[in-house]
Amino acid sequence: MPTPTERLDMQVHAALARSSGSLSLASGLLAAIDWAAHLAVSPGKRLELLCLALQQGNRLLHYMGSAHSNAQAADLPVADRRFAAPDWQRWPYNLWHQGFLLTEQWCNAATRDVWGVEKHHADLVNFAARQLLDMFSPGNYLLTNPEVLRVSVEQGGNNLLTGLQNCMNDMVGLLLEQPANPDRSFLPGKDVAITPGKVVLRNDIMELIQYAPAGKAVYPEPLLIIPAWIMKYYILDLSPANSLIRYLVERGHTVFCVSWKNPGPEDRDLGMDDYLNAGLHAALDAVNRIVPGKKVHGAGYCLGGSLLAIAAAAMARDGDPRLASLTLLAAQTDFSEPGELGLFIDESQISLLEAQMQEAGTLSQTQMAAAFQMLRSYDLLWSRVIGQYLMGTPARNSDLMEWNADATRMPARMHSQYLRRLFLDDDLSEGRYPVEGKPVALSDINTPVFLVGTVRDHVAPWHSVFKLHYLCPAEITFVLVSGGHNAGIVSPPGHPRSQFQMRTRPAGGAYCPPDQWAAETPVTEGSWWPAWQTWLAQHSGEPTTPPRLGGAKAGRMDDAPGTYIMEK
Repeated sequence: MPTPTERLDMQVHAALARSSGSLSLASGLLAAIDWAAHLAVSPGKRLELLCLALQQGNRLLHYMGSAHSNAQAADLPVADRRFAAPDWQRWPYNLWHQGFLLTEQWCNAATRDVWGVEKHHADLVNFAARQLLDMFSPGNYLLTNPEVLRVSVEQGGNNLLTGLQNCMNDMVGLLLEQPANPDRSFLPGKDVAITPGKVVLRNDIMELIQYAPAGKAVYPEPLLIIPAWIMKYYILDLSPANSLIRYLVERGHTVFCVSWKNPGPEDRDLGMDDYLNAGLHAALDAVNRIVPGKKVHGAGYCLGGSLLAIAAAAMARDGDPRLASLTLLAAQTDFSEPGELGLFIDESQISLLEAQMQEAGTLSQTQMAAAFQMLRSYDLLWSRVIGQYLMGTPARNSDLMEWNADATRMPARMHSQYLRRLFLDDDLSEGRYPVEGKPVALSDINTPVFLVGTVRDHVAPWHSVFKLHYLCPAEITFVLVSGGHNAGIVSPPGHPRSQFQMRTRPAGGAYCPPDQWAAETPVTEGSWWPAWQTWLAQHSGEPTTPPRLGGAKAGRMDDAPGTYIMEK
């Protein structure tokens, strides 16, 4: 129990978190002081920035002269997809958007490679500069966006009225902490998450779903999927054409999947051990009961993959042979370079979040959504301002986007442990992460591993995912797929522009650096799903009779997708 003085500090920090959008102002201030102080005593860097500004000014003047005489032949000083439309090549919009892009370039140079600045501080200052500049992009405002002006004239301003209505709906939804448009096109159990199955286990933390076989024969080794509890599981069971679970079931796999409970304030004390024991291990025990005498293929997505790696290391340490293989989808096991998420990982930031979570009991959906919006501010925020508010374009609707809006919360204790043990201290990769009071080591894992990274992943960068190669001596088949953290995984056969690279390192094989791996590994067009299914089949026995749903002594069971998926 905290002392009265500790409780006072916690309350003050929680109030600071509420007023600052859960961002540590102290962390940002320290970063700014570090950068400014070192830039002030770096005359060479300042001279370099002055020369760059003069060069950019000269390039802009040369471009404006060329554009004035021949707009079609003028070479853009800087190209950017945000300003690719022909409307942006006319004066004065070409001057405005090129001036903005050159300013972006200069600010990036000013916040990088300053002698003596700590890397985390440099990254924070660079990120803050990008966020500030994004606010002033000429594309974000009516009078400086030629595409919006053209559409407004063509539609007589109706686009602006529609955009105003869209904005008001979103503001109301934000204030009420609920979707602005309650009429969903993809409802769980009706349009998505409709692969037939039964809930074969339910406890206070999760439901376990067993999916009904699609044929008269299945591979003998079942597949247990552990999704992240930062998301609802049905990202893997979207509409039938986009359902990875349905794809596997139709190809003869007995699939089990965990559906996590959406925690509330009463679950504040749930920790990583609870998710490991009452979640993963309870699910594995149930699978062993339903399919006795068979090893289990384990698959984990995102944080679920990290949890599965922890469990596999503990089982290997303890001589538990029940896992036939591991599949880790966009899951990190080394958190020393977590990409831009690392911007929000330092002692000041985590302490602030802990104080706020201790008061609320959970990390809310809006807090997590805000963090991801900042990481991808154009794709998730400003493109919406332009498209829906200025252009009056209706919001795009898809099963993946509606799933993304169906957010979950995180228990206070678990999220604190997750941030500290994995991200801040990197205990898992360094052999310090405790399970049942004893540390686990990834080097103990000897089951075959199918490891998937995505090219444009902002949550689990593929270079970070790849690091398992030097942490684990087991056979690793690494697959690098096009797309991002979600769209790269949800990539069914027939999906346009899908491609992947795949290569297997044998058990105990030599290490190949990631960039060399990418340069030397051939590209295959199409979805990676068939490659994974083939790999699973190669690590399975001959097909046999499907097991009964729930096992031989199963009683009454609820239909999939269960009840926890419906909780808000």
